[in-house]
Amino acid sequence: MDTIKAYTQFIKKRSRNNAAALYGKGFALLLVASLSLISCRKEQVIFLTEKDQVTTPLLGTNIKGFYLLNEGNMGMNRASIDFFEYETGTYKRDIFSEINPHVVKELGDVGNDIKIYGSKVYVVINCSNYIEVMDAKTAKHIKALKIPNCRYMAFHNGKAYVSSYAGPVQIDPNARTGFVAEIDTATLEFTRMVDVGYQPEEMVVHNNKLYVANSGGYRVPNYDRTVSVIDLNTFKEIKKIDVAINLHRMQIDKRGDIYVSSRGDYYSTEPNLYVIDSQTDLVKQALNIPVSEMCLSGDSLYYYSVAWSYVTKSNTVTYGILDTRSKTVISDKVITDGTDKQILIPYGITVNPETKEVFITDAQNYVVTGYIYCFSPKGKFKWKTTAGNIPGHFAFVK
Repeated sequence: MDTIKAYTQFIKKRSRNNAAALYGKGFALLLVASLSLISCRKEQVIFLTEKDQVTTPLLGTNIKGFYLLNEGNMGMNRASIDFFEYETGTYKRDIFSEINPHVVKELGDVGNDIKIYGSKVYVVINCSNYIEVMDAKTAKHIKALKIPNCRYMAFHNGKAYVSSYAGPVQIDPNARTGFVAEIDTATLEFTRMVDVGYQPEEMVVHNNKLYVANSGGYRVPNYDRTVSVIDLNTFKEIKKIDVAINLHRMQIDKRGDIYVSSRGDYYSTEPNLYVIDSQTDLVKQALNIPVSEMCLSGDSLYYYSVAWSYVTKSNTVTYGILDTRSKTVISDKVITDGTDKQILIPYGITVNPETKEVFITDAQNYVVTGYIYCFSPKGKFKWKTTAGNIPGHFAFVK
């Protein structure tokens, strides 16, 4: 527990508003006009949520709606949360400030991940060094958990796991290794932590093991190329799996195959998708597919790629659906009616587990307000509306 004590002392020195400015991609558009301001009590202002009727109400579904986390541009304190409600067909923007006027107007600097576990929503605010915990039904603030340079979360058996870069937000060839912290979801207290690789990103859990994708992004060009494997009983790293440089996203299918994406080096090493066999903890296949973001729906892995090249000075945007049973691409189109031509920079993707609707966000140029698109299970356009700045992360509410 000496490590936990040292970590606790470290994070107590951090404040919610002293984050460094390196990781964002533009400034957020202020979504509330002056007419939206009303005085609640002395020195307290409520910023009213904007609402749009985007589709007809859908009744009788087990999915109430979803939260959408907008990253907001780094250094601008503009991370925000939207909510789409199926029962009314209404899309609500920037709900946090109206529901929680006693906390703060903005969530903070760079919203990096959002997950629902049990009755709570966990929102990772990367550069503001904390996790916002809210009630899943009401979005009311419960607690803020301070953790430096936090990235992504995973959950298992009443515990939350959060990856952290550990050090300050900066390119540094001597950047330290990152860690994963464990949180008791009942008490919301930190319980254990373990060092992993350099600049850890997404995680998955299988067979009581936590798999952590290490990027080494701060140590460019000396990227990390490993997946750390953590025994959840001992909370020790038991091995590292050599995969490829600059790892990022992770998903796991019902057969226990783990999909991990490599961003490459943006020059000669192309981005790629790899499959790890969780029984042997070895890489079993390179799929030769560039992936920026992916989500699983049944046996289908939906993905898109925005592959930047410093050689061509341009992005290459692709979409696809992978059959996880055969490990073959069954379609190079998630969107089938040509609407993809309207999307400048896809930044988030998810599939409703019940209706099978596909949702894709557009970050535009990372500076102006982004969009969210809804498509039918067959990839046909259904509706579109404005979101916040750099919309990217979904969490469905049952």
